[in-house]
Order: sequence, then C-alpha cells, then structure tokens
Amino acid sequence: MVFSKDSRLYETELKREAGEEVLYINFIGANFVPNLADSEDIFARVIDALVENPKVSRVVLVQQRNYSYDFSSVSMLLETAQLYNHLVKEEKILSSDTIVSCQNVLPDMYNNLSYIFSLLKRDPILSYHELRRLLGAEQETLSKIPEQYKECETRYVKLIEKVLGLVSGMGIIKAASVYLNSYQPGMREIYSLLLRPDILPNFTFTRLAAALPDNAEMVSQYEIETAEGVSTVTIFKKENDSRYYYHIIAPEYTLTEEHHLLLNLARNVMIEHRPKAEEFTDPERTRQVFLNVAKDLLQEVAKNRKIALNYKQLNKLASILVRYTIGFGVIEILLQDNQIQDIMINSPIGLTPIFIKHAEFDECVTNIIPSQEDSESWAAKFRMLSGRPLDEANPILDTDLVLDKVRARVAVIQQPLSPQGLAYAFRRHRDDPWTLPLFIKYKMLDSFSAGLLSFLVDGSRTLLVAGTRGAGKTSLLGSLMLEILPKYRIIVCEDTLELPVDSLRKIGYDILRMKVRSALLSATTEVAASEGIRASLRLGDSSLIIGEVRSEEAKALYEAMRVGALANMVAGTIHGASAYSVFDRVVNDLGVPVTSFKATDLVMVANPIRSPDGLHSWRRIVQLTEVRKHWTKDPEEEKGFVDLLRYNVDKDILEPSDELINGDSEVIKEIAANVKGWAGDWDAVYDNIMLRANVKQEIVNLAEKSGKKDILEAPFNFLANNAFHQISNKVREEIGVPEGKRVLGDFQEWLKKYGKKI
Repeated sequence: MVFSKDSRLYETELKREAGEEVLYINFIGANFVPNLADSEDIFARVIDALVENPKVSRVVLVQQRNYSYDFSSVSMLLETAQLYNHLVKEEKILSSDTIVSCQNVLPDMYNNLSYIFSLLKRDPILSYHELRRLLGAEQETLSKIPEQYKECETRYVKLIEKVLGLVSGMGIIKAASVYLNSYQPGMREIYSLLLRPDILPNFTFTRLAAALPDNAEMVSQYEIETAEGVSTVTIFKKENDSRYYYHIIAPEYTLTEEHHLLLNLARNVMIEHRPKAEEFTDPERTRQVFLNVAKDLLQEVAKNRKIALNYKQLNKLASILVRYTIGFGVIEILLQDNQIQDIMINSPIGLTPIFIKHAEFDECVTNIIPSQEDSESWAAKFRMLSGRPLDEANPILDTDLVLDKVRARVAVIQQPLSPQGLAYAFRRHRDDPWTLPLFIKYKMLDSFSAGLLSFLVDGSRTLLVAGTRGAGKTSLLGSLMLEILPKYRIIVCEDTLELPVDSLRKIGYDILRMKVRSALLSATTEVAASEGIRASLRLGDSSLIIGEVRSEEAKALYEAMRVGALANMVAGTIHGASAYSVFDRVVNDLGVPVTSFKATDLVMVANPIRSPDGLHSWRRIVQLTEVRKHWTKDPEEEKGFVDLLRYNVDKDILEPSDELINGDSEVIKEIAANVKGWAGDWDAVYDNIMLRANVKQEIVNLAEKSGKKDILEAPFNFLANNAFHQISNKVREEIGVPEGKRVLGDFQEWLKKYGKKI
C-alpha cells in the first residue's frame, strides 16, 4: 500500500515503477468513489497534481480499490494540465493588455474567460463548448457594437479565437468529437468513454484492464471455477491483429467495498508474518496454516468493523488473502485455466501485458499487466521454494510450481542476462498425465503408432523423445510411462519436476523420483545429474526415466546402458529436430563417445506443424527411427538410421515405413527373439502390434460414443493396460500365443463392462 492510515486525504506521492513515473493520489477515507468521469472536483485535483508533476505516465487514485489511468488517458490529462498552466500561469491571459485596457469597455471579458479557464481543468469538453458559444455571441456583438467599442471587441474576439484554437487542438477534444453531436452541457458520461481506469484491489499491484478491447469480436467465453469463486474468461479477435485477446476477470475484482476494506486491513497484518524460507519446504502445509490464520484474522477485523461475514464469504476472502501474501496472485488464477499451456512475462515488467499460449487460440495477449513489486515478490518465493540462487552471479532459475493439482515448470531470468530486469516463463503441465488414447484423439499420433510404441515399451528398449521446445516431449514421455507394467519399478531423474510422478504413484505405480542439480547451476547442495543416474543403478532393477538429457549426465546414462546395467526400459527427452540432430547433440555437444550412441535403440521426434497462413500449429510425432549397430563413425552416412514411422504432411498422418511393413526392423526382431512363439515369426509380431493398436482405438471409440472423457485419462488407462496384459496372458496359456482376435474380443467385453462404471 502506498499510503498509510495516517496519510492525508488528497495527498500525492510520485513513484518510479518499471521505467515509468506513477502518480498516486490518496482518497482513502473519502465518502465517495474517486472517478474522473463522475466528479469535476476530482478531475480538477488530478489536473492540479499534473501541473506540479508534468512527467507522469500513469495516475492511480487510491482507495479500497485503486483506479489506475494508463498513459493513453494520462497523456490527454497532461495536455489539459499543460494548456491550463500555459494560459493562466505562463501567458497570464487574465492580466493581458487586452483584458486590462478594455476592462472598462467590456467588463464581462475577465469573468467570461475566468469561467472558461476554471472549466478547462474541471470539464475541458464543457470549456470547449462554452468557448464556441462565447465566440459566436461575441462575433454577433461585433457586427452591432458602436464604433468606439469595436477595437476592444475585435481584440476580445481574436483572444477567444486563439484560446479556442488551442483548446480544440487538445487530444481529449479530438477524441470526444465523435460524441459531440449528442452532447448536452455538463454531461460527464462522455468522460467514461474517454478515460477508462483499470480497477484493481488495493492489496495487489498487478493490473487487470477491465474495459473490453475496441474493434474486437467476441469469439468464446468460459468460466474457471475455484474455491474463491468464478473467473470469467472472454476471448476476443481484434481487427488487424493475428493474435487473440484473452480477457479475464478474477473473483477479487468483483468484491464489495466492505470486503476490499477487510482484505486491505488484514493484509497489513499478514505481511508482517510471512513464512520463513524453511517453512517453504512443505508449501501445501504452509498454505493451510496461513489459510487458518487468515480466517481468524478476517473474522476479528470484520467483528471490529461490524461487517457480517458468512461461512462462504470468509473462505473466499481468506483464500484470496493467502494468494496475495504467500502465493502468486493472479498467476494462480491463470494456472487454474486448463486451456493455458504457457504464460510469458517479459521485461521490463509493468510496461507490457502478460502473454499466454492457449490450447485453442494459440498465442494470446491478456488484459493483465504485472507490476514490479509483484514480480520481485514472486522471485523471492521461487528462491525459497527451490532452494536455488537467483542473483547477478546466477541470473537463471529453473524450478517447478505445484498448486493443489496444478503443476508448472518455471524459468526466471534477471540481470545481467535480462538487462531490463526480471522475466518469467511458466510451462503449465496438464492436470492429469497424457495417455496414448488422448494423443490419438488429438491426432498427435494414430492408433497404429500407439500400438507400436506400447509394443516397444514392453520390449524394454532405450528411447529418446526429441523435439523443439513446446513440441510435447515431456507429455509424450509421461504417456509412455503409463505403458510400463506396474509390476516394474520406475526411477525418475529430473532437475525440474515435470513428469507426472505423483499422479502415477496415486494410481498404483512403484515409482521413485530423484531431483538433481540443474545443468545451469555451477554449485548447489543438490546432487549432480550424473551422480543421480549412477545412484539409480544401486537401487535395484528398475526402468529409468530421465526428465531431460542436457549436459554431462549423458555420459553416465550411456555408460549405464552400454554395460547392460539396466534391463528394463530407459527413456528420456532431448532437444533435437531429427534423429541425426539428436546424434550430433549427444556426441558433439554432450561429449558421449560416437559408438556409445549405439546404446540408443530408438529416437522419436515430435515437432509443431504449422498451417500455410502461419496462424495455426499442431503438435505431431513426425518420425520414429531405430538406431542400428553396424556403423562405426556416422550413422547417417553408413545407413545406421532406419525410419519405422514417417509423418506425411499432406495427409496429416504418421505412416509406417516399408522397412516396418516388411519386418525389416532389428529392434523389433530383437524383442521377438526373447518371446516364446514370436522368434522368426513376423506375422505373430505384427499381429500383436495391431492388437495393441486396436485396443487403443477401442478406448478412444468408447470415449467418443459415450461422451465420458474420463475413459481417456490415466486412471482408466491404467486399468485397461492391466486388463489387456491379463487377458493376453490368459489367452496365451490357453492356446499358446496371445492371438489378436481372441484377445481383442475379450478386451471389448471387459471394456463394455468397466466403461459403464466411469
């Protein structure tokens, strides 16, 4: 809060924030809502303040809610203030030669112009209207006035014309011109169209532009429901803008004045008792403790102020209070929107809005303008949550944020890497893990590809999931983890916690997570990633999942794979746009010996596919490549890479290669060689791949037919995968092999039975 309870009414304070001068004017304690459109007295006070502070770019009227006028409004007000100051104090028109020498002849001159100037700082549109009326009247007088008075009248008319010319040139008059045909003297509604403040709670510095964008068409609207209430999201398409406009109104922006007062008073107490760094070791518990404290505090403040609060209102206000004291304010509301994939906050913070990537509308501009104060508060909390440094020596912080069911990866940069200060990127993870049937529904892959991947995971292969940033690598890897039989232990090694470990553990997986040091940090108390991988080898027979292969841990990973220390699946993500670019990165950038790369069995590449107009993009798997073992120097030149799947951009499908169709896959042959009844029988192997493909498609079909979205989610797919393996085993025991038609028929019966229970 800028002003204390002892601050005087109308007191001003000038603050520099994010490279701009912000003028705060105190209206706390006033028995009216400060609004330039409603009150000519408030308008005049702001003009007087701007005369004294001519370099201001934003004006905030402070009360229980802050009324923030941005530069587009302030520039018009500044121009009005400067013209008023010029006419009255610099040029001193009221004491000019014309007024002084002609006062006896035209005694109304002084009073008329004094009235005009008084209006100029209270109601400039009315001032313009009165100037035009006065000019018309005096021009008519000039044609009738006796000759001895004509010189003074002429000078008077010229003076009015001069002032009118200056006033009519002001931006606020030009902006109002489209409304002047219906204007009635004294009608202030016109100012509500020209000067629209962002209204924000006094307990936050981040602004939400409440006004809807001009020249925009509404294309969608939906609600985000949280414990605090409903947030309304409206998507607009603006003229001549390829991006959509994401407009959100959070619950705290619709509170009553009384509730704002309670939150302001309670916040002043809460900020004196913020949690210490050690308390952030268990953020969920800390938040619950502070929620209870907030409830007690709000009840006490409400009782003292004689404001009635029911149970629902108390919980709502307490949740908002916690979010703005130990939480992340409006960022948490954005993260509750499951349509948002990324949140970007650029430096210099305070001068640009937040940008998001939306699942349906892609890149969007929002109506949220973060503040420097909130930004610095978030940075301090991320330092405490992660236990990692963020300073000039360590200007990059990679961490994760967990809020109830919401998970997000957070990247923060600051000076000197970001010369203009803090900047943030939030990658929001899906609330529940992705599954292969979900990817089939969204056309990331087809059912045949899903069946092949399921087969390869069961075959305990080593797999790198490659792609550009935002291609869906981590989501794909998480879906493949669901294909691992739950009887096998999984060890996950990550520097930033992105994979759906907690969700998999809840549905029954034996899974252990290890958090290792980020490759961007030179030294912390965290264990290096390479040591984490080596430690996993001493923790028993397990599938090993690496969150991202990005540094020297690649050597330890390939050492482990080469000596055969890992008999189960090994998989991880890596940046790369093709199988060869992955090889180039692993060998030349990460320092793994050339022939050690042969320990990789498969490279799967995912990349965004763009529309010809460049306005849309879709995530697709574009390549699945096996790495053969006969080459010695360069797998590309020596034909060590063989595609099993290739993306057909014209048909928008992932097609099997001739090598796969003809059974020319060393990886698949090696898997078959260890399975009774499959060795040397490509038809039996292909039948099993098709069986798995049909099983995945049956799940998708049932979800679409029944309208039950939960059928595509992880808990049901966990049950379905278990059922598939049990049915396959039962059929194998009966007839010797898990014959496709028989297994599929039994699975369809199971699906019909258990699908009804969802």
